Amino acid sequence: MDLKDFRTLYDYNSWANHRTLETCAALTPEQFTRDLKSSFASVRDTLVHIFGAEWVWLQRWQGHIPSGLPPAADYPDFASVQRRWAEVERDLMSYVGALTPEAIDRRIQFKTHAGVTVDQPLRQCLQHLANHGTYHRGQIATMLRQLGAKAVSTDLIGYYREQAAKVSA
Repeated sequence: MDLKDFRTLYDYNSWANHRTLETCAALTPEQFTRDLKSSFASVRDTLVHIFGAEWVWLQRWQGHIPSGLPPAADYPDFASVQRRWAEVERDLMSYVGALTPEAIDRRIQFKTHAGVTVDQPLRQCLQHLANHGTYHRGQIATMLRQLGAKAVSTDLIGYYREQAAKVSA
């Protein structure tokens, strides 16, 4: 993947996150926090995990030592999740937008939450984080169906088609 591909991937990630958030905004507070026995208990908890992981990875890429994933309980309602998500996304997209072709090949070193030291190319971490979001948005789609809500498609091909339609319009 080259730099243009990474920027496209992160534009897609943002698009898919926004579609997911728009769908989740229609949930009642009870539905938003209901324990659905998934990897993360509720829609809220899963959303917090997604933006929390984006924040942790961004901190690592910038050479900081993140304190850990944010507790879902710190975000009691949809509005609080949406506010924090917007901040993390702004910083993440700014970071990706400022990358150079050389930067994506640099190696980063960090310790995982389990204390394991890692030395890995940034490009692999960038790919991982986008894939991570896709995985958990899929879980949210299932949770929405369990709640009787309609899930929204966040397929990459849908993003490509929407972008192509904008260009031809």
